[in-house]
Amino acid sequence: MTKAGTAVAAPRERARAVRLPRRRGVELALIVLAVLLSVYGYCAVGLARSGTVPPGAAGYGAGLGVLALFAHVVVRIRAPYADPLPLPIGVLLNGLGLVLIYRLDLETPGDRAAPTQLVWSTLGVALFIAVVLVLRDHRVLQRYAYVCVVAALALLLLPILFPAVNGARIWIRIAGFSIQPGEFAKVLLAVFFAAYLAANRNALAYTGRRLWRIQFPTGRVLGPIVTIWLLSVGVLVLERDLGTSLLFFGQFVVLLYVATGRTGWIAVGLVLAVLGAVAVGRLEPHVNGRIEDWLHPFATIEAGLGPNQLAQSLFAFAAGGLLGTGLGLGHSILIGFATKSDFILATAGEELGLAGLAAIILLYALLVERGYRAGLALREPFGRLLAVGLSSILALQVFVIAGGVTGLIPLTGMAMPFLAQGGSSVVTNWAIVALLIRVSDSARSQYDGQEAP
Repeated sequence: MTKAGTAVAAPRERARAVRLPRRRGVELALIVLAVLLSVYGYCAVGLARSGTVPPGAAGYGAGLGVLALFAHVVVRIRAPYADPLPLPIGVLLNGLGLVLIYRLDLETPGDRAAPTQLVWSTLGVALFIAVVLVLRDHRVLQRYAYVCVVAALALLLLPILFPAVNGARIWIRIAGFSIQPGEFAKVLLAVFFAAYLAANRNALAYTGRRLWRIQFPTGRVLGPIVTIWLLSVGVLVLERDLGTSLLFFGQFVVLLYVATGRTGWIAVGLVLAVLGAVAVGRLEPHVNGRIEDWLHPFATIEAGLGPNQLAQSLFAFAAGGLLGTGLGLGHSILIGFATKSDFILATAGEELGLAGLAAIILLYALLVERGYRAGLALREPFGRLLAVGLSSILALQVFVIAGGVTGLIPLTGMAMPFLAQGGSSVVTNWAIVALLIRVSDSARSQYDGQEAP
């Protein structure tokens, strides 16, 4: 072979197809660890309360393990390149939530929520499996953007036809079961926002008038999505579901920023959020009461009426200290009726301490980070915006809830993802994890088999 031929052949020999590791074994090992930690927590509660291992420990571990194993097998077959972390994180958070709810059930024998939560968790995992099996390509959802927004608005309007519960019209109660349609609507709206912004991102970023340093798009482009957002938030304000309205607002602003790359939208969003919060706080008595409780959490104690829910929550966090009292040994049940839902994080803070609480927050942060990573790795805008939107739902929800129960911001009455009692919430969160699994599989598989120098 001539020298020229050798020089040409050398780069060809060095160029080879890169086979990305699928990492399904890592996922399986982490799932086993998540199930074992959940079973350990279940046993720890029984040992602390009665000195014996709960009789249902084996069944609980087997049930959680079988659900997680089915989900893993489906991911291994249908999404082999998916990120190995979201599924184990979901299993661990869901398992820990069941442990905490079971622990609180021991204080309220007449109001047991753990069996119902286990049923909802099973339905959530079943939905996860269905999404991964049926949805072979996340880009298919872009075709149904307007179907999703119509369905979301219909779901948001349904609770108006039912009686209010604790001052808010956000639930549908039928035959002893309650469903919160807004939980499903947030995923449908994420699909619509991602599809619309992906189709109009150039017009949003490079057209319209400039005010100061912010370039606003034309009304023809921005009008439809703002109208849908205002309708959604308006319905939620009428229903007094201000936590979800804040969630939708934050999701809209984040996606608008990601689609256009203009930081001015963040500033506009913060200003509008402050103005809206001040207006609603002054005009809505229910919200005004929560703001007063936030500003003066110990006012009821000083008045001789005893501690309110927020004060009891702060006492629970203080009693937990660095390492906690131990599972089953706290007194967060004194918070009242919302202990298993709005304030379940206070139980975790008291019985697991600051160390355990930090670990839980880090699990959420890791799940959100993996969603952002998968979205940013994609080359097409819809998948990128969808992953960022779904991850932002989790991030904003955790911030709003954790901030409320720790006294950082006023309470909003939302459920902690996977952890708190709430069937609609746990089912929706499993759907979000399934979509992130699908997006991450597409993000990594697009690089598999490519040539590398």
